[in-house]
Amino acid sequence: MNMRFSRIKAKISRGEPALCVCLHLTDPSVYELTSLLGFDGIWMDLEHHGYSVETAAQLMRAARVGTADIVARPAKGEFMRMGRLLEMGAQVIMYPRCDNPAEAAEVVRWSKFAPLGTRGFDGGNPDGSYTAVPIAEYIAHANRETLILIQLEEQRVIDQAEAILATPGVDMIMIGPADFSILEGFPGDFENPRIAKAFEKLAAAARNTGKHWACTAGSFEKTKQAIDLGCRLVFHNADIVMIKSAMEQIQTRFAELGFKFNNRLRGDSHSYLKE
Repeated sequence: MNMRFSRIKAKISRGEPALCVCLHLTDPSVYELTSLLGFDGIWMDLEHHGYSVETAAQLMRAARVGTADIVARPAKGEFMRMGRLLEMGAQVIMYPRCDNPAEAAEVVRWSKFAPLGTRGFDGGNPDGSYTAVPIAEYIAHANRETLILIQLEEQRVIDQAEAILATPGVDMIMIGPADFSILEGFPGDFENPRIAKAFEKLAAAARNTGKHWACTAGSFEKTKQAIDLGCRLVFHNADIVMIKSAMEQIQTRFAELGFKFNNRLRGDSHSYLKE
């Protein structure tokens, strides 16, 4: 059987933490490099970025030379796109802006084959090894290896964390810290105690349901805190942030030699993926 197993799902099932990075750039070499480096997963964000499912398929193909899972985020309500992302080879669906357990159940329905859901069958794509696997074997594997991660981004939804995580087929929950901070009236204040309380709420939901929670963490220290709370999937940093930071370090260092730069982007990177 040539189908891929989810590295993230295998690690969290053993109680081990998994680490992912976010990639904004659409050069397949970046996906290939990241996967060959051995990161557990790559966060592919189609909620906010403008590229197509066709482009996403080429990026996933590049990542398959290594071992990283693809954590694909469609926009809210894009149920048809979720199926195509899975067919292209995504191992994890990150679903944003979930409102309640009923919507979480709908995500499962579109992401899993019967009897767990009603996902449509094709089998001629990468996740089905291009028709090389018998149908029954393929759908059992896909149902077992596809991980469903639901994002909660408002307090009224975080208050339903345990019920959402208890939804059959949902594997993990996480908050979207940027949107949460904006929607709840403290935009960009990632040190706000309400974020820490939200993490505690998710951790309690995971303990009570026997499932898992994920988070973004901008530093080593924040990652350690989250892991100590039971978090088993961490998203840290992004390619665009790392490139900007590295170039600014060059400018800072070389300014000592008299070089001057017309930097129109002065200021720190305000990303919840990196402090």
